[in-house]
Amino acid sequence: MEPPLLYLDVDGPLIPFGGPAGWHPEHLTERRIRDVLGTAAGHPLLARLDPRVGARLAALPCRPVWATTWEHAANDCVAPLLGLPPWPVLEESDDPDRPDLPPGVHWKTPLLLAHAAGAAFAWVDDEIGPPDRAWLATRHPGPALLLRVDPRTGLTDDDLTTLDDWLRAPT
Repeated sequence: MEPPLLYLDVDGPLIPFGGPAGWHPEHLTERRIRDVLGTAAGHPLLARLDPRVGARLAALPCRPVWATTWEHAANDCVAPLLGLPPWPVLEESDDPDRPDLPPGVHWKTPLLLAHAAGAAFAWVDDEIGPPDRAWLATRHPGPALLLRVDPRTGLTDDDLTTLDDWLRAPT
């Protein structure tokens, strides 16, 4: 049996934002970013990435997939700074015939559902809301953890423990 899928957003869970000035620690120096990426940081918030989170993510028993507007840039910029290998990318559909979603359902929700194809999955994002939970509950036959992360703090130790426990639980 394959391990569950893990769909992970970047902005919010991995790159915290919002809150007062100086609220977010910077874990990476410009020099470290340049050394890893071979160029200066193109995104001003990359310094907020915490490589310790990368190690925790790498240890999770899952099949990780980027679910972020960064799309393939997550493999070029984010993954190397976190010490992660490239992951598959969930790409936003540009299909003009995609169905209209009810108010409040995130554009990623139907993409995750289609990609998971009934498999167990965890979705970590700062934009998950009750409409997403309700929409998936009536359409996804397998287990699903929708873990909403506070974008001001990003993934916390408690979030990572919750995620790890869920991924290791028998489905």
